[in-house]
Amino acid sequence: MNTEFLGKQLSGPFTIPSGIVTTAPAIIQRVIDTMPEIGVITTKSIGMQPRTGNREPVYSQFAPGCFVNAVGLTNPGMDEALEGLASLRVPDDRFLLVSIFGGSVEEFVSVAQKLAPVADGLELNLSCPHAKGYGMAMGQDPEMVRDVVAAVCAAVDVPVIPKLTPNVDDIAVIGRAALEGGASALCAINTTGPGYTEHHGHPVLSNAMGGMSGKGVLPTALKALKALRQETDVPLIGCGGLSSAADCRAAAHCGATIFGVGSGLTGMDTEDIGRFFADLYHDLGAGTDEAGKQVRFDVDMGFKPYRVAANDVVCEDITVVTLDGELDIRAGEYVFVWIPGVGEKPFSCLTHDPVRLAVINVGEFTAQCYDLSPGDEIYLRGPHGVPVKPPKDAHIVCVAGGTGLAAVYQIAEDFGSEAQPVDLFVGARTANRLYFREECHTVGRVTLATDDGSAGFAGRVSDALEEFLSQQPPEALAKMVFYNCGPAPMIHASEAVQRQYVTSDRIFSAIDYLTKCGVGICGACAAPDGRRICVDGPFIAREDAH
Repeated sequence: MNTEFLGKQLSGPFTIPSGIVTTAPAIIQRVIDTMPEIGVITTKSIGMQPRTGNREPVYSQFAPGCFVNAVGLTNPGMDEALEGLASLRVPDDRFLLVSIFGGSVEEFVSVAQKLAPVADGLELNLSCPHAKGYGMAMGQDPEMVRDVVAAVCAAVDVPVIPKLTPNVDDIAVIGRAALEGGASALCAINTTGPGYTEHHGHPVLSNAMGGMSGKGVLPTALKALKALRQETDVPLIGCGGLSSAADCRAAAHCGATIFGVGSGLTGMDTEDIGRFFADLYHDLGAGTDEAGKQVRFDVDMGFKPYRVAANDVVCEDITVVTLDGELDIRAGEYVFVWIPGVGEKPFSCLTHDPVRLAVINVGEFTAQCYDLSPGDEIYLRGPHGVPVKPPKDAHIVCVAGGTGLAAVYQIAEDFGSEAQPVDLFVGARTANRLYFREECHTVGRVTLATDDGSAGFAGRVSDALEEFLSQQPPEALAKMVFYNCGPAPMIHASEAVQRQYVTSDRIFSAIDYLTKCGVGICGACAAPDGRRICVDGPFIAREDAH
């Protein structure tokens, strides 16, 4: 399928719209290396200064395939973004579309000049509906759109592609203004709205309002494309509700040149997305519609209420919270805990019946969890993530630090046996930070390690592990599979020991990367190899190459 776009012959006619999946350099590189169907690589929107964006929840489902989001233009700022984008290896048959935003004409120009040297083109975010002072606030004014586009075009030597908001009376008026400013192409549409969702009487999004996306906005996107195509012959990037070949054909009939699939990727892991775009490419050539069947309309992002039954303090910053109900969750999966008005964070369940959560007080949200009292109500969504599947004859070795014990305890409980007990290595700085010790002894052989020697092995848990492994015969090592969970330094040290004895494909680690959406959309949980921890993990095997 021949796809020409702004002077380039592309490997495929698809893109993933700004702010979805391809939001970190590692993810972008993985998409470039493994998904040739995605010919236009669109980054998240980048501004002058770093923005932390909104607290979680940032993504909510209000109907199957329909969502609201309010990420809040989270980005590292143009200086750090430049460094990351400059490291990418972009082949000639891809188009790197760097999305930018600003609060004024001058800000747009500054960001454009900084990032144009690493871009094949610049997308101007003139359409975000939930960030005050940005996006849609500027993109609804034709004169402002013309001025922004003209100023950026005058400042850079790469194509400029404004992304237009559908939240106007006549998008053709905005499109004409952008073309008068010198736009080389147009992108339509961004999310509609903003809209509102709630659960149990509370607004879900921390921002309360968010842009609406997914299947419900497809008619709006097609209407916009049709109106713009009547105005111009420039290339159009069509996005908004597309999730199948039938949708792409409809967008093509309305004038789209490139097809953007975004919210339709909700819940897909990295292999799923690769398969989806390969099938979508085939569908467009063959007249079939197989890719659309892979869209996850069954993703459940609803919240279940629980009340706190007990809060057992372990030490000054660790506690175990017991809830008044159970949850059907498999080893390796995790949940999001939501406290309305405060936020939500991912947790492994220490036990599932009743649900117990291990909490370390490290910030605003966990401080609220640490201070929960019996009778307080909180909410859980999930489970999310990929269950672990150790080989039947495996000798499982688990290594945990901090709240990582919660993730590996269920592995030991579910897969250990008297004939083949799990070895649990549990580390902490001091003895008073160890918890669930008696219970651990009921599910496996336990080795404790404390940095100060106040309990068990004196030293790091990785050192205790190395001492154990050095004494194992080759036939025992041949059966070992490792599951590590805890702080990054502990995991890296443990992996270094384990790789001396087994191959990397038998080492699975869950590092506490930032996880926001939990369904693979925002990319906040990018691992260094470009996988997304929330859907590809949390336990992932290290890859030497991909």
